[in-house]
Amino acid sequence: MRRYIRALLMCTVFAVFSGLYVYSALFDADVSAGANGVKTIYVPPKVPRPGQEDPDEAGPQSSHRHNRYIMRQRGELEVGGQSRPPPSMHLAVVACGERLEETVTMFKSAVLFSFKCLHLHIFAEDQLHARFMEALESWPGFIRSRFNYTVYPIRFPSENAAEWKKLFKPCASQRLFLPVSNNHHCSFERTHSCWLILVFDAQLILKDIESLVYVDSDILFLQPVDRLWDFLSRFDSAQLAAMAPEHEEPRIAWYSRFARHPFYGRTGINSGVMLMNLTRMRSMFFKNDMTSVGLRWEELLMPLLQKYKLNITWGDQDLLNIIFHYNPELLLEFPCQWNYRPDHCIYGSNCASAEDNGIYILHGNRGVYHDHKQPAFKSVYEAIRKYSFGADPVSSLLAPLEEQLLKTTHTYCGKSHALFTKALVHSLAGINGKAVRLR
Repeated sequence: MRRYIRALLMCTVFAVFSGLYVYSALFDADVSAGANGVKTIYVPPKVPRPGQEDPDEAGPQSSHRHNRYIMRQRGELEVGGQSRPPPSMHLAVVACGERLEETVTMFKSAVLFSFKCLHLHIFAEDQLHARFMEALESWPGFIRSRFNYTVYPIRFPSENAAEWKKLFKPCASQRLFLPVSNNHHCSFERTHSCWLILVFDAQLILKDIESLVYVDSDILFLQPVDRLWDFLSRFDSAQLAAMAPEHEEPRIAWYSRFARHPFYGRTGINSGVMLMNLTRMRSMFFKNDMTSVGLRWEELLMPLLQKYKLNITWGDQDLLNIIFHYNPELLLEFPCQWNYRPDHCIYGSNCASAEDNGIYILHGNRGVYHDHKQPAFKSVYEAIRKYSFGADPVSSLLAPLEEQLLKTTHTYCGKSHALFTKALVHSLAGINGKAVRLR
């Protein structure tokens, strides 16, 4: 009996000292911030010991790497003696395969034009984590002060992971699991007074986030994210997501002509840009054609895939169309200028809101940023990719872009080249002012 009591006392003492060590570590990290109240948590690339394999080259063999996320925060404010992060807009993306440069260019457009602080949520394959961090950390300080970021591993339900990962494009269906919360434990590893690696379940972290914007990696913001974020304030008491229609004209829309499953509205919805109120999505019971009672989001996904997997073409987007076909009152539609794709100009201009006010978000689906099929789209992508932070936006971005767009007028989308810069001009006007204030 004494042995057990002695062992219990030792465990208790060990736990107390561990707690004190943790508190000390966090306190040291706060103190290292300096007198200006700005706190930086930085995760450096791991340097292997001689003869040891580089963990970033080893890939996903380590179970530890599958369960971690990497967070970088900066720009916390000191208020009343306590630090608190400024309110952020949350922007999420999924990146697998050869999508790193495209995703970084999307982030560049988001950070470049936005006013409020952004928190970037990057769901990526393990081998891309260090490369994302290196790319974002290479940006100048006055740009880095505008955003935080978190890098998560790709995670699917273990019993059907392979099926979900291969649905449509690799990893694209990860977005369906952003509202799902799993109750896993958390821990952290302190490697230096101002270096921190946190080990958490990714979905548990998102449980604390009420709303976010999800975008595909082939998105380019031509207006501040703030304006898209404002649609959340337009939700009525039932709405929990917002997307743009797949098309404006049912006679040439894909869903109305070819879909073999239920879809939303007259033309379906495109999920390349999606506002999500995660809190409402987790608590809602969704009507469906499989049960007489509503199902929660996480209960709905797998039965839906099993029923329709032989009839869907566009993977997770088709599943979202089916869900909102039976729950249309939960969705807010925003205009096509917020998700402008080649379909809106390839057969002639058919996005009225873009014709009136210009394109707000460009969606280069079908790989048009990387081939010569739609040179107008590629011209915008290349202009933003090549732009150097701090350079004059008119001479270094707008002028070269307008010159290239004039070379695309032999295509239908090129004939509408004015739409590609109409809203962009207003966004560029504020860049230099922001740079001066934040330097």
